[in-house]
This record gives sequence, C-alpha cells and structure tokens, in this order.
Amino acid sequence: MAIGPTTRRRQLGAALRRLREAKGLPLEEAGARVGISKATLSRYETKEGAVKWPAVDALCREYEASDEERLALVELAKGAKIQGWWRSLADSIPDSMNLMLTLEDEVIREDHYACMYIPGLLQTRAYAEAVHRASEVQCSEQEVQHMVDIRMKRQELLDREEPPHLWCVIDEAAVRRLVGGNDVMREQLHHLLAASQRPHVTVQVLPFSKGAHAAAVGSFAVLRGPSRELDVVYVDLIGGGLFMEKPQELERYRSAFEYLSAQALDLESSAQIIDRISKES
Repeated sequence: MAIGPTTRRRQLGAALRRLREAKGLPLEEAGARVGISKATLSRYETKEGAVKWPAVDALCREYEASDEERLALVELAKGAKIQGWWRSLADSIPDSMNLMLTLEDEVIREDHYACMYIPGLLQTRAYAEAVHRASEVQCSEQEVQHMVDIRMKRQELLDREEPPHLWCVIDEAAVRRLVGGNDVMREQLHHLLAASQRPHVTVQVLPFSKGAHAAAVGSFAVLRGPSRELDVVYVDLIGGGLFMEKPQELERYRSAFEYLSAQALDLESSAQIIDRISKES
C-alpha cells in the first residue's frame, strides 16, 4: 500500500522524537541548538501541522542521524501535507470525523469491536440512515444524508487495489438489535454475510453466552499504521469520539481486542449465527 501524506507526517514526528530521546536532549535544548522554540519542536514531534524541511535537516544533524536517515526524513518533511477527498466537501464535517477520515485513508488494518451497531464500514445505506436518525435526533434530514454520504464514501477503501484488512468482532446484541425495521435489518445482515466472504474482511460474533468480557465499556477501533508507533485507538462517545495514541492506551486496547477475538465465535460459526438471525427478522 502506498504511504500517504498523513502517514508520512506521523512517521516524521515519531522519528524526530525517537532521535532526540536517543541523544538524551530535552525539547528546549534540542530546539535551541537549531534555532526553533520548544513549542515548535513539540509540534513537530506530535505528528500534526506543517514542518519546514531545513529545520528537520538541522535537527537530524544535531541528533547525529545517519546521512541515509537524514535524507529520508527530509523527504518525509517535503511530502507531509495533509490532503484527502473529504477536504473538498461543500458541507463541513465534525472534527472527530475529519481526523477519522485522515487516519483511515492510510491504515493497513482496522480492528473494530462493535457492541451497539454494525461497524460503519460494513453498513448498508438504509441501515446507516436509520442509525443516524436515531443517534442525531436534532439533525435535519439533509444533515443525515450528508453524514451517510460520507460513510458510504468511506467504504470505498475496502475496494482499493490494496485494501486494509478489516477485522470486526461484533457483539450479538448489535446483530440482533432491530434497526430501521425488519426489511432494513434483513438486508443489513445479508450484506454483512457477503462482506465476511471477502479475503480482507474478517467478521466474528461475540455471543451472549460468553457473558461479561474485557470491553464492556463500549465500542472501539484500533487503526493500525505501517508501524506500531503509528497506531491510534478510536473510542465511541456521545456526540463524537476520542482518539488515543499513548503506548499504554494502545496496548490496553490491542490486548482487549485480542481477548475479544479469542472469545468470539470462529468464522464459520459467526456466519451461521448471522444467517440464523437474518431469517428471524
């Protein structure tokens, strides 16, 4: 998969921090040595915003990086502009969705645990409309359609030549919850079954029989980048979502997902229960 501009920027930030820490330099001293402020260097390392490649070159020399790594990071700095298809949308989108689209545009794998609804990347349009109408009760129909349009556009990443692997562990409650009426739900479950047959999509059902489990707090997704340090966790919240990328947070959610996947039904049994529930609708 080609590395996009946002991932390049995040790789650059992570690399600059790693090099500085290896030299044992605090932010203020490192910045002073190349003529930039502590705040500017901190921004460079937090993987957000624009960077100036001459400053990156100077930092690499100060950190005694190899010529090969210095030149590679300078190239990252030159190509690290945030872009994406959603930037040209006429209507605005929530900040949390903006960040989700930015990250999702370049992931290599997504791990989703869904306890309320079928994951957005596997929703039908009718199902997504019903979810948005229920979740955003104060939104106009135009706003609902706008958000559903974005969700449908997001799904195109599964049709890329080199799509990310989508691994979903779906609580039985989400499979059984009637959303939009019997016809909408039946169509959604058939769509979920069809998607689960794709080589880059894994669908498991976590049955009620498993009782309490490691993610009773709610739905989440682990967005995995080309390296572990670029992973980000997304947690659903009312009115938006929370993104986390501290190592201990990432490890907690990675472990939770591995546990949930181990507790869930295997692929064949998951398909069987989805099929059985679809026939009950």
